[in-house]
Amino acid sequence: MIDLKLPRLYNDLRSFPTGARNCYTVRPLTPGTKYLVRATFLHGNYDGLGPGGLAVFDLHLGVNFWQTVNVSSVSDPFQAEIIAVVPDDYVQVCLVGKKGLGTPFISGLELRPLPDTLYTVVANASLSMAVHGRYNLGPDDEKLVVRYPSDPHDRVWKVLANLRSWNPANTTGNVRYVAGDQFEVPSAVMQTAATVDDGFSLRFYWDAYESNKELDYFAVLHMAELRRLNSSEARICEVYLNNGLWYSKPFSPEFRYSSSMFGMVTGSVEYSFRIEPTANSTLPPLLNALEIYVMVPTAERATDGGDVSAIMAIKAKYEIKRNWMGDPCGPKVYLWDGVGCNYAISSAPRITSLNLSSNGLAGEITTLLSNLTALQNLDLSHNSLTGNIPEFLAQLPSLAVLDLTGNKFNGSVPESLLKRSQEGALSLRIEANISSISNDQPQGKKPNRSTAVTVAVAAVVLSVMVVVVVTLTLCLRRRRTENDLSVRPLNGGKSKEDNGDAVSMQFDNRQFSYKELKTITNSFEKSIGKGGFGVVYLGYLEDGTPVAVKTRSESSSQGVNEFLAEALHLIRVHHRNLVNLVGHCKDGQHSALVYEYMSEGTLQEKLREKSSESLTWRQRLRISLDSAQGLEYLHKACTPPLIHRDVKTANILLNGSNLEAKIADFGLSKAFNNDLQSHVSTRVVGTPGYLDPEYVPPH
Repeated sequence: MIDLKLPRLYNDLRSFPTGARNCYTVRPLTPGTKYLVRATFLHGNYDGLGPGGLAVFDLHLGVNFWQTVNVSSVSDPFQAEIIAVVPDDYVQVCLVGKKGLGTPFISGLELRPLPDTLYTVVANASLSMAVHGRYNLGPDDEKLVVRYPSDPHDRVWKVLANLRSWNPANTTGNVRYVAGDQFEVPSAVMQTAATVDDGFSLRFYWDAYESNKELDYFAVLHMAELRRLNSSEARICEVYLNNGLWYSKPFSPEFRYSSSMFGMVTGSVEYSFRIEPTANSTLPPLLNALEIYVMVPTAERATDGGDVSAIMAIKAKYEIKRNWMGDPCGPKVYLWDGVGCNYAISSAPRITSLNLSSNGLAGEITTLLSNLTALQNLDLSHNSLTGNIPEFLAQLPSLAVLDLTGNKFNGSVPESLLKRSQEGALSLRIEANISSISNDQPQGKKPNRSTAVTVAVAAVVLSVMVVVVVTLTLCLRRRRTENDLSVRPLNGGKSKEDNGDAVSMQFDNRQFSYKELKTITNSFEKSIGKGGFGVVYLGYLEDGTPVAVKTRSESSSQGVNEFLAEALHLIRVHHRNLVNLVGHCKDGQHSALVYEYMSEGTLQEKLREKSSESLTWRQRLRISLDSAQGLEYLHKACTPPLIHRDVKTANILLNGSNLEAKIADFGLSKAFNNDLQSHVSTRVVGTPGYLDPEYVPPH
């Protein structure tokens, strides 16, 4: 039940049952301006779950933690407020869920610009102030709330209930503040005060947040004399904190003028204030208002503003449906899916990698990509992009990998891109484009008819020769290996078990040395899995990106060629539901594959978890759909097709809070070079798993 006397913003709410982080972006704002940001929450039993539907979640302002929201009642409103300097023309307020602690929700979000002259002591670009309490002392009505228009800055002043030892005091006269006052407490608040009987001290206290008892607080005590004192009267007081003197000198409030005592308070579990009259005071102490703030360092750096503007525009241009919320690069744990960043100590994070493979992109390549000036790796493969490949891609100064495979481009590849590729500065992939692309024909120059015919005839002859050679090779190989057709790498090399020779394979992704693997895994410190091939370790690349390092042990049941065949399969396929290969290592006796880290482990582990949160039917359906799309791509879209042969829950990996599923372990895949081979059997290796019905061994 919602109290009808509450503001209208409490009448509605929005909940976020999916996504680890959900954000509101508020713009336009004035960069460098101080703002009061207020978020309000009222559960109202909206989900019909009663107390069981309550929630605990975190608030972030941009990339920095703000506070934890703990909604403990369906009928009581909760309010979070912070004063912060906004560095950009927008600010993001994010709700971050806590696993097993309910669904984040929000009722209202308000922003109020503040003058630069307010809270100058502490609120700045590197430090924000989260409200722990802002109190009005002395009113008889404990439900009284003072805010706009009584407070032109729309701060919310609530009544601190009078203790039995407190006596209320008030005046109807206007209470002013002096020019340059950095707090500007409204007269409606300062017109009342709490005092005590003669000979007593005025006391109050608060406890530090249970979640973090090492927080720094900032306290402000506001006082004003409410009646004119005669010559024989004096009100002089001293302020003590936890039995020690807090304010350096005695304090005497002025008649109907606001005065303030303020300072940092740190290092305690409980903060107990005591206002004592001095020996020269004839009147007891009084206190009109009190503000308590938690200091919030803005330690996390937001992503470079130019990169943020560019990626947000790209998201809008292509209507990208991924849960891209908040800052693209920060905090690292909430890095956007498909985005890689570089984290420097002295500068803002930069977007260095963008993977939009298999995202249904249509139209031409947008020039917005040119604004991602730190981009090193761009993957736009397997979409429906059309038009010419733009020249500006060659102008991206750091671009090292460009994958445009599987689109519908036409025209010529820009000479500048070809030149960078030929010089080894750029890995360029443009295979499997439906429309015609010329790699060497300058734009605007049309070949004559005779040249075109000659080229066509030559191409046909060459194709026939290739088919004949391949067919003869396959027949000979089949005769040699009809008794033992175990899986071979695509280049047909012999395995180490055959003759002990090192295997030479061509890769076009990153090659790691064994020393580099030791560095990124911290000397193989954390194991996250184990199989017949060896152990999988958690590692972190130079930019902080987590990776899984799959090593091959000497006792591995998987041969060197089978092991590296997995890398070849991973390199040639690109799909959002197939695990992505980052790089490989073939350094002497050391073999390893480095692929993307899937934070939620395997489907097998998820199904066997003994927790209160089992997979929902929606999640199960999503995982099934993702897995099916990955298998369909392997079986139908790859040329030649790849039959996995070992699909099981242990080989389906999950990533992110939405449990995106990806197929893993391609070492057991079988590549078929033509339709005639689609039912040829080889010895099935690996552990029992799903086998495509179209690939049925006769044995």
